[in-house]
Amino acid sequence: MAPTISVLTVAGSDSGGGAGIQADLKTFAAQGVHGLSAITALTAQNTRGVTAIHVPPVSFLRAQIDACFDDFHIAAVKLGMLATADVIHAVADALEARNPRWVVVDPVMIATSGARLLDAAAMDALRTRLLPLASVLTPNIPEAEALLARPITTADDASSALAELLSFGPRAVLLKGGHLEEGDQVLDRYADDGARDVFEHRRLPINAHGTGCTFAAAVAARLARDASLVEACRQASDFVGQALRRGYRPGHADMVVLGHGASFPAGNKKADE
Repeated sequence: MAPTISVLTVAGSDSGGGAGIQADLKTFAAQGVHGLSAITALTAQNTRGVTAIHVPPVSFLRAQIDACFDDFHIAAVKLGMLATADVIHAVADALEARNPRWVVVDPVMIATSGARLLDAAAMDALRTRLLPLASVLTPNIPEAEALLARPITTADDASSALAELLSFGPRAVLLKGGHLEEGDQVLDRYADDGARDVFEHRRLPINAHGTGCTFAAAVAARLARDASLVEACRQASDFVGQALRRGYRPGHADMVVLGHGASFPAGNKKADE
């Protein structure tokens, strides 16, 4: 039997099942790869918000990462919520030692609910240790604003931000456009040293949870399956659009969880009904 393609997510756990590790593993399954996980933080959250965060000892995070690399052929690594500078340094050390082919960095800083998931002291470590190791950096507009310490309010701002983000060292940047008002379309902007592209999707009138995690996880899975950088980002953008259209509301808040599979769970209405 041929070895299975495995992809590792290093991220936080969402007890509500809509984002973080849970969204990543559902995305990996939908993309036909074996999902591995190293949990950086435990969150107590649901569709209403985050009520508590616990960061396990860094030594335990290292043990999780080592256990995965020691047994599986890891074709790509996706990074999500890292929480502290110590966690970021530990992850960077592991990546430098293990040297995976693909590293997708989703610079998770603020949850959809507004809860801050990356402390301020960790920002410099993120810029200097992880971004130079990234194959793809996948910030949304608020995350890009935080990384660049400037506002992004127009299409021109977003376009210029791509070059600035590339200067931190990633091979490619995918700037997600969901937070930027550009009419009825959402424009995800891609750039690497030699190419630029824009992926367009119709804006849906829903409040969704887990889109960033799902996007980065899908990029990692497509890279693991031998897509090029730009095609992996294009396919991930399409996948998120499909998952949004299949979204459902499992909790009491007006928050849609993405439908990663071919159908939505029985007993839940589609998001647009």
